[in-house]
Amino acid sequence: STSSMLQATVKASGNFNASADAEVLHKAMKGLGTDEDAIVQLLTARSNAQRQEIKATYKTLFGKDLVSDLKGELGGKFETLIVGLMTAPIAYDVTSLRNAIKGAGTDEKVLVEILASRTAHQVKAISAAYRQEYDDDLEEDVSGDTSGHFKRLLVILLQCDENNYLWSAEHLRKVFDAYMKLSGYEMEESIQRETSGGLRDLLLAVVKCARSVPTYFAETLYYAMKGAGTDDNTLIRVMVSRCEVDMLDIRSEFRRLFACSLYSMIKGDTGGDLRKALLVLCGGEDA
Repeated sequence: STSSMLQATVKASGNFNASADAEVLHKAMKGLGTDEDAIVQLLTARSNAQRQEIKATYKTLFGKDLVSDLKGELGGKFETLIVGLMTAPIAYDVTSLRNAIKGAGTDEKVLVEILASRTAHQVKAISAAYRQEYDDDLEEDVSGDTSGHFKRLLVILLQCDENNYLWSAEHLRKVFDAYMKLSGYEMEESIQRETSGGLRDLLLAVVKCARSVPTYFAETLYYAMKGAGTDDNTLIRVMVSRCEVDMLDIRSEFRRLFACSLYSMIKGDTGGDLRKALLVLCGGEDA
């Protein structure tokens, strides 16, 4: 929707020429060494839809797959980010979920983040795309890899088209208010006290997203960087998936909640080409 586009830091280019862009990328990867700066500058100045056009044009012009070429030239977490930018949003979520389920041990964090924060419409599209891509049922795969109440709640979120109003943010906020009046506790306080593990994380994520998705992501980014070591995968996943959605809102929530800006925290916590790319996706400093 147009209103959410206003909160994006990465937008479509006005005078877009897919052939010219494909040429620039080809040149950036030709010969000795790779021009990482040129790649970052170009891809972050185009929308995801435009990047898909560049991918198709690159194939036509050079007979090669752009993503494979990028993977051949780049490495590490920087490559992960660039490949993320080259992936259509639904496909990006599908791949993230698949890796979370099929990797060594289940990455519950990814299941929680995606299923709690995406709209009912998006979750439906993700399930359909997952089936098309892997010929597997996402609900079955999630069920087979999780257990208990955590599993049950994930499955409910995956069936959100069946209980759409029940899971609408508006309805949930009314439930939280009623709960507060009845119990004298915020819903979050009770969840912290009464639950643990994956279930607690998932319930908290659902409640936070019902209250404010940008606040949820501001906190997710903060805790990905806070303390010793950075959770680069979460950092990349959130920055890539929100830069064309609500990054400006996330930035202002981050500034409000924490004693620093998102920009300054990324700058202090990352390095090299990865840092350059993340700062462009962040889009600016909120001093």
